[in-house]
Amino acid sequence: MNSTLGDVVSRVVVDLRSDTLTQPTEPMRKAMAAAPLGDDRYGEDPTVNRLEERFAELVGKPAAMYVPSGTMGNQIALRLHGAPGSNVVVGRRQHLMSYESGAAGLNNAFQIYAVDDTGGVVDTEAAAEAVAAGSGGFWPPVSLICLENTHLSSGGLAVGAGEMAAAASLGPPVHLDGARLFNAAVALGTTAEELAGTAATVMSCVSKGLGAPVGSLLAGPADLIDEARLHRRRLGGAMRQAGVIAAGGLYAFDHHIDRLADDHSRAQR
Repeated sequence: MNSTLGDVVSRVVVDLRSDTLTQPTEPMRKAMAAAPLGDDRYGEDPTVNRLEERFAELVGKPAAMYVPSGTMGNQIALRLHGAPGSNVVVGRRQHLMSYESGAAGLNNAFQIYAVDDTGGVVDTEAAAEAVAAGSGGFWPPVSLICLENTHLSSGGLAVGAGEMAAAASLGPPVHLDGARLFNAAVALGTTAEELAGTAATVMSCVSKGLGAPVGSLLAGPADLIDEARLHRRRLGGAMRQAGVIAAGGLYAFDHHIDRLADDHSRAQR
C-alpha cells in the first residue's frame, strides 16, 4: 500500500449507529400513513394494540406496552421491580448505568449494586454474593437483576440463553434490556422468546436495526404491564394517536427481522 492510499484509508469512518442511521423503508412509510388510529391513552388505538400483542407473542410474554424510548421502558421496569431500600444488581457497563443520565438513582429509592459484566453478562458469583448477603438481614435484599442483550459495551455481543439463565437462577427477578434482542436472536440462530425466557420483563426497541423511526416495547406478566401503564403516564409517556408510529414497528416485525442478517454481514465486512 502506498502512503497516499494509506492516508485515505486511515480517514475512512464506518458509522454503525443503528439507532441513528436506520431509516423507514418506503413500504413502512406507506403502512404508517395508512394505519388506523385511536387514543392510546385509553387503549383505543388499534395499531398500537396490535403492535403490543405482536411483541408479546414474539418474546413469549402475556402482555406488552408501547413506550416512546428504550430508556423509558427500562426505567419503568426498574419501578416495577426495584423495591425501596433494596439492591438492584446491574452490570457496571450496561446501558442502565452509563447511558440513561442517572435516571435510576433519580427516579427510585433503591441502591444500584454494580458488578462486573466484562463478558457481556453480570458476574454471577458477585451477584450471588449480593443475593446471599441480602437474605441475612443486614445487607439490602436484592429485588432485581438487570441483563443486557446484545451487550453494547462488549462490541454488541450476543449473549446466549444459557448464560442469561445462570443469572436468573439466583432467585430475584430479571429485567432484560433487549434493545437489540432481535439482532442477538438472528446472530445466534434462535428466537427472541428463547433469549427472553428466563426474564420477568423484557424491553426491545423497534427504532434501531429494525428500522422503525421511533418506539420501544416492554413485555411481562399482565398485572405488571397494567401497573406499567400507570408509571408510563407518570413519566409523560402516554400517547394519543400513536398508531401512526406504531405501524412502523409492526411492519418491522413482519418484514425486517430476517434482514438483520444482512446488517450483520455488512458490519462484519
